[in-house]
Amino acid sequence: MTERQKSWASLALLWGLLLVLAGLRPLAVPDEGRYGDIGRWMLQSGDWIIPRLDGIPFFHKPPLLHWLNASLMALFGVHTWVVRLGPALHAGLMLVVMYLVLRRLPALPGRDSEHLARRAIWVLGSSLAFLIGGQYVNHDMLVACWIGVAIWAFAMAFLQSSGQAPDLWLARAGFVACGLGVLSKGLIGLVLPGLVLFLWLFQTRQWRKVPRLPWISGVALFSVIAVPWFVLAERRAPGLLAYLFGDQQFNRYTATTFNNGRPWWFYLAGLFLLMFPWTFLVLPQVLTWLRRRSLPGPQGLGPWVSLAWIWLVAIIGFFSVPHSKLIGYALPVMPPLAFLAALGFEQTLAHRPHAGRYFGGLLVVALLVACGVEWAAARYTERRGSADVASALACQMSPGDTVLAAGDFPYDLPFVARLPQAMVVIQDWALQRREAGDNWRRELFEGADFDRQAGQVLQGQDTLVQASRLPGQWLVAPRGFEVKNFDLVLEGRAWVLYRSPTTVAGSGLPSCRR
Repeated sequence: MTERQKSWASLALLWGLLLVLAGLRPLAVPDEGRYGDIGRWMLQSGDWIIPRLDGIPFFHKPPLLHWLNASLMALFGVHTWVVRLGPALHAGLMLVVMYLVLRRLPALPGRDSEHLARRAIWVLGSSLAFLIGGQYVNHDMLVACWIGVAIWAFAMAFLQSSGQAPDLWLARAGFVACGLGVLSKGLIGLVLPGLVLFLWLFQTRQWRKVPRLPWISGVALFSVIAVPWFVLAERRAPGLLAYLFGDQQFNRYTATTFNNGRPWWFYLAGLFLLMFPWTFLVLPQVLTWLRRRSLPGPQGLGPWVSLAWIWLVAIIGFFSVPHSKLIGYALPVMPPLAFLAALGFEQTLAHRPHAGRYFGGLLVVALLVACGVEWAAARYTERRGSADVASALACQMSPGDTVLAAGDFPYDLPFVARLPQAMVVIQDWALQRREAGDNWRRELFEGADFDRQAGQVLQGQDTLVQASRLPGQWLVAPRGFEVKNFDLVLEGRAWVLYRSPTTVAGSGLPSCRR
C-alpha cells in the first residue's frame, strides 16, 4: 500500500467510525429533536422555503441544514441516523479538504508532506470534535466545514499561484464556500473567513494580490448561492431579515440577556477537551511563541503556520467576546489545531525511537475518550428524551387524533412518532409574551408572529379542559406536571402519556413498531 493509499484508508476508516457512532444514541434535546423535525416537516409539507417547528415558522438560522436533512430523509427514510448524515458528510469533507491541502505543503527536513497530512487526519479524525461534533444535528459542523474550505481555498489561491495573481479557480472555490457558509448559519460564514484572511494577508504582506482576485465572478457565485433564499423567504415572511440578522445574530452577539453565559476562558477549556489528548502537542509551540514573540514555523511552512495560528486566535477571540458561548462555536478552529498538533509531533517526537508507539498511545486515548463520551451522552439523552412515550403514542393513536403538550415542549416526540400534524401546545401565552426568557416558548410565539394561522396551535388552559371531554385527544406532559381529567397511558423516563376518557386506542401511525 502506498503512502497516499494509507492516507485515504485512514480517511475512510475514521469516517466509517463516525457513521457507526452516529447510530448508537437517540436524538438529544433540544437541538437534535428540533432540527431533525424541522427537516421532517419540510419534507412532509413540501414547503422548502419556510422552515417550521411544529408547523410554526422557525427563522433562527438559514435553511441549508434543513434542506439537507429533508433531502436525505426523502432518499433513506425518516430515521435518527439519517438526519446525522448531513453533519457527518460535512465533517468528512472538513477532514478530506484539510488532508488535500496539507499534503501539498512544503516537506519537513527528512520527511514528506504525506506523513504530516496523515498525522493531521488521525489527530482531527479521532477527536471529540470530529467523532461527536461531526454527528450532532445542528448547524455548527456545516458552517465550520465551509469556513474551513473558504480559508484553505483562498490561502492556496494566494500561496500556490505563480506571480502576483492568485489562482482564480481556487479563489472562486473560496467564494462558493463563503456562500454555503452563509446559507449554513448566516453572516459568520462570510465574516470569519474574511477576518482570518484579512489578518493573515496583513501579516504575510500579500495585499498586492487582493485586487487580482476574481471579484466579479466570485461575488456572482456567492450571490447565486447565498442570496435567493433570503429574498424568497422575506417575500413570504416580511420581517424575516430583520429578525434573523438583527435579533438572532447581532443581538445574540452583543446582548447579555440570552442563555449560555460563560466566562472568558470557556473556549480555552473547550479546545483542550475537544482535541484531548492532542492539545498537549501544541503546547511547546505556544511556549515558543510566548518566548520569542513570533510565530514559530519550519522553513517553507512559515506562512501556513502563521495562517493556522491567526485562524485559531482570531476565531476563538471573536467568539469569546459575547456573553453567550456554546462549545460548537469552536469547531471552525479544529483543522488548524489538528495541523499544529501534527506539526508538533513531527518536530518533537517523530525522529525519536518508538515514535509510532507514542502516537498510537495518544490515538488510543483519544478514541477511548470519544467512545466514553458517546456512551455517556446516550445514557443522558435517554433519561431526558421522550422516545419511550413517542413510541407508545405512535402505536395507539389514529392519524386524525390530536396530540397536546403541556408543561414543556417534547422536541424529539414529533420526529420519533412521525406525527402527521402539529401538536397543540398549552401555555398561558399572554403571560409568556411578557415574561419568557430565551427559551422554547419564545421560539414558538415569535415564530407564530410570522404566520398567525400556524400559530393557532398555541392554546391556553381552556383548550386542555375542553380536550379532556373529547375523543381522540392525547396529552404528553413532563413527569411531575399535574394533570387532571385525563387517563394515564404510560409513565416514561421523563415524560408521561395520557388520553382523554373517551379516547380509545386507534390503528397506530406508520412509524409504529409493535
